[in-house]
Amino acid sequence: MTKVTPATEALEASGIDFEITEHGMVRSLEEAAEARGLNPGAIIKTMVVRRGEGDYLFVLVPGDREISWPKLRALLGVSRLSMPDQDVAFEVTGFRRGTITPFGATTAWPVIADALLVQRQGPVSIGAGAHGLAATVAPEQLVEVLDAQIADVTEPLTPRG
Repeated sequence: MTKVTPATEALEASGIDFEITEHGMVRSLEEAAEARGLNPGAIIKTMVVRRGEGDYLFVLVPGDREISWPKLRALLGVSRLSMPDQDVAFEVTGFRRGTITPFGATTAWPVIADALLVQRQGPVSIGAGAHGLAATVAPEQLVEVLDAQIADVTEPLTPRG
C-alpha cells in the first residue's frame, strides 16, 4: 500500500494521471533517477524561493539544472530573492526539505516551471511529500494542474569541486 501524504491526496484530487514510485533513501540525483527508472533531467526538484516577507513561490527545476538567479529575478522584476532555511521552508510548505512539492503544500504558492520541463519527451517525476516517494506524471499535465508559469529560469548545474 502506498504511503498517504498531503501530496498524494492532492495528486488524487487533481484528476491528473500519475503513478507513485516508492524507493529507499537516495543520496544523489543519479540514485533518485535510477530508483525511478528515469534519466536525471526527468527528476523535478521543487525549490522554495522567498520573494519578500511572507511571500514565497515554488520553482520547478529539472534535476540536471539549477536556478539561474539573474533570470528568475528578471522574470519576477525584483532585485533580491533568497531561499529560506529548512525550518522556514517547513513552516511555509508543511514539508521537510527533500520532500517539498507544490501538491498538498499548506499554502498554494505560485509555481514557475522551467521551460525545459514542458519540452521533455516522456514523463517526469516530482516529489510526493515523503522521502523515497515520488509521482511520475506527464509534464504538460503537471504544469496545467499547478497553473504554473512557464519560463526559462535555469542553467546547467555548476560542477562542484
